[in-house]
Amino acid sequence: MNAVHKLAEALARRSAIPLGVWALGFVSLLMDVSSEMIHALLPIYLVTIMGASMEAVGMIEGIAEATASIVKVFSGALSDWLGRRKLLAALGYGLSALSKPIFPLAGSLGWVAGARFLDRVGKGVRGAPRDALIADIAPPEARGAAFGLRQALDTVGAFVGPLIAVALMAATAGAFRVVFWAAVVPAVLAVALLVAVVREPRASRAPDRARLPFSGEAMRRLGPAYWLVVAIAALFTLARFSEAFLVLRAQGLGLPVALAPLTFVAMNLVYALAAYPAGLLSDRFDRLTIATIGFVALIAAELALALAGGLAGAALGVALWGLHLGLTQGILSALVADAAPADQRGAAFGVFNLVSGVALLAASLAAGALWDAYGPRAPFFAGAAVALAALAALAVVARAAPTLWARLGGAGRV
Repeated sequence: MNAVHKLAEALARRSAIPLGVWALGFVSLLMDVSSEMIHALLPIYLVTIMGASMEAVGMIEGIAEATASIVKVFSGALSDWLGRRKLLAALGYGLSALSKPIFPLAGSLGWVAGARFLDRVGKGVRGAPRDALIADIAPPEARGAAFGLRQALDTVGAFVGPLIAVALMAATAGAFRVVFWAAVVPAVLAVALLVAVVREPRASRAPDRARLPFSGEAMRRLGPAYWLVVAIAALFTLARFSEAFLVLRAQGLGLPVALAPLTFVAMNLVYALAAYPAGLLSDRFDRLTIATIGFVALIAAELALALAGGLAGAALGVALWGLHLGLTQGILSALVADAAPADQRGAAFGVFNLVSGVALLAASLAAGALWDAYGPRAPFFAGAAVALAALAALAVVARAAPTLWARLGGAGRV
């Protein structure tokens, strides 16, 4: 942990991004390495070792992810009310770290399900307060870069974790529990780094604890610019279903099952490489322009995957999908921070994450139904059509409300 702390300090001195943001980025990286070491193997472990059915696997994952989305709303609002974002972020990361030893110790499916549930509760508790804390720490002129950096480091963990898991499985002749125990180490380091390095600014402290976080007055106070960002995210998330469909498409085009995790590795590698430069550019120019380029990349990705006749086409689609994520996800978070009042950022990120999560669930259910009914090309063609319609809707908004559009579009310029 000391080496990571020193690295974060050195990087902070060489950039406009404060030490606290770098530290939170490395915290995200370490926890994602830990989580992905387990999650990359968990479905296989549940089916082959615990004897779970595919229905049970789906139920465990569905309940866990739904819980995380719901908890994010309340934890964000609570961080506004308490004015203690770091406390809630540490609690969330701590719950996720606490869940890790349960996986190798679990003797039944119920214990594994409980560990997965606890892990996702931790993710829900930490998500919105952490993003609001980044907005509090980062100066406005470097906000896009700050969110892009956090997203990039988090995504590094998302592809490093599975690679470590694969290497350990090869080294231990398939000893799942050894890999699960190894995943405990980066989780503990993440919590220790957060507690030791991150300092909460006074700006996090709520000026009015009596305000009800989800009252009509509070929701109106978030303002039209904020709700426009939420609407943009929801529209384009409806066009972007679960990345599991990328794996299925690549397998259908000839990728061996043993190499299927490489789909996520490739996607997250491009995602990580694009996220920080995109955030940096959004601080210098125009956040909405950069995000719109990302939405065009999504359309290109879905058309490439729909039209692909082999693995080369699938690889192009996966890379473009990662580029889309890198050009949009951190910037959308920066737009939320730009638009929401400082004392409501926790609730703003919570509602934003909930709406995006519901849209992703709806898109994934629709994609599955289209795949079953019309074949593997159908969900990608449909996603591209939805994204095109969303771009047309944005053009209408830009013409109908130019002042509001300019306010968001110019948020990154200083």
